[in-house]
Amino acid sequence: MNKKNNIKHVVFLTGTRADYGKIKPLLRILQLDRNYSVTIIVTGMHLLAKYGNTLIEIENDAHGEVVILPNQFREQAMEVSLSKTIEELSMYLELNVCDLLVVHGDRIEALAGAVVGAIRNVPVAHIEGGEVSGTIDGIIRHSVSKLSHVHFVSNSQAAGRLLQLGESPKSVYEIGSPDIDIMLDPNLPSLSKVRDHYQIPFEDYGILIFHPITTELSEIESQTNEIVSAVLESRLNFVVIKPNNDSGSQIIQQTLAKLEDPLRFVHIPSMRFEYFLGLLKEAKFIIGNSSAGVREAPYFGVPAINIGSRQRHRASNVMVVDAEPNRREILEAITKAEKLERFKIQQFGDGDSALRFKKVLDTYNFWPVNTDKIFVDNLIMSKLTEVQRFGKGSKNQ
Repeated sequence: MNKKNNIKHVVFLTGTRADYGKIKPLLRILQLDRNYSVTIIVTGMHLLAKYGNTLIEIENDAHGEVVILPNQFREQAMEVSLSKTIEELSMYLELNVCDLLVVHGDRIEALAGAVVGAIRNVPVAHIEGGEVSGTIDGIIRHSVSKLSHVHFVSNSQAAGRLLQLGESPKSVYEIGSPDIDIMLDPNLPSLSKVRDHYQIPFEDYGILIFHPITTELSEIESQTNEIVSAVLESRLNFVVIKPNNDSGSQIIQQTLAKLEDPLRFVHIPSMRFEYFLGLLKEAKFIIGNSSAGVREAPYFGVPAINIGSRQRHRASNVMVVDAEPNRREILEAITKAEKLERFKIQQFGDGDSALRFKKVLDTYNFWPVNTDKIFVDNLIMSKLTEVQRFGKGSKNQ
């Protein structure tokens, strides 16, 4: 990058506590370099009081200019929030310079950013594309990748999937998962500090996080009731963290409220990412369907009980115990998780993602980002003879 009078304006979009934890190291490293001007557009769960008002955390971190973009009112449908985000973000980009719009993962805010960027010819960088996740999340993630111009992926498997989607190899950069930078920080808050901050009365505990599965809305209440029954019967202590704000969240929250005993259950709307990691590091296990169970927990050697279909297709390892949302299976999984021998499994980088990210942006030929996308054929084309064909002249008529 030309260092003379060529400041690049990089805009990050965040809608949840999870994606902010992922992009925070990237924000931090660019904000320290005068060659970059950093803006954070804050929307989604961050602005909702019942999810902890995590906007305050972002403002306190002071990693750049903060722009507030409301996109949710009451319990509205996800597609309504998506359209509102598109509208508000379009207005922002109409009035402000953006050399690179950075989005993360598989949330509707990321999809809105990718849609607006693609249509307005604003370069979009997608963090952690090429991952595999269940239900609507996977569909959104791959859609964001197809709309984005640059990809920063967590490992070679993710990179390979993007190539299968027809993305150019020249647009894909393997940097690892940015949250690992924070996870491997030796200065994470101690468990005693976390317990004091969130008034957690016990030392031995599991972490419970169960998010809505939008393709299983009719089953959410019964699934959550099964989890509640198993957790009560286990006689263990739990830190219960609120689900995300997808459709069905209110049902889960109302059902989890049955876990009433304050000596066994602490309910927390949202946790600062560093504090969550300090809590996770010392947990007996994490249970539910959060991606933290299949991504962050293995780095600490913490067992994860993965319930249902939401994370079923993501990276699996011996520290992950799968269970259906059934009381008996969940109790069996808890017993198995408690007996697992702990060892750390690292599949998503080594803690230098932010440095690698900035190294790419510092490269002279990275700018300007090419927004003229083409579909790149690859070796998959050689498999066309195996495609099932039906119609005139087909052998499969």
